[in-house]
Amino acid sequence: MNAEHPSTATSQRSDGSRPDLSNANVREDLALAGRCALVHLPSGRTCLLPLRHQGPCDFHGPDEAADVVSAEQ
Repeated sequence: MNAEHPSTATSQRSDGSRPDLSNANVREDLALAGRCALVHLPSGRTCLLPLRHQGPCDFHGPDEAADVVSAEQ
């Protein structure tokens, strides 16, 4: 990725959909709630930061992720 050709892996399309939802390492329910939703596959922990956040992911356990999903609904 560079400034001239940004990555589209976590960007939203003009229709609002996220092309990364088909990846096994993105949790769909959190992604649809506007979160990064990247899953650390070895641990099963999920990043709960907003989509396209600055800096590294902040991974949390499944209980915290479920709380975020239920709060968004």
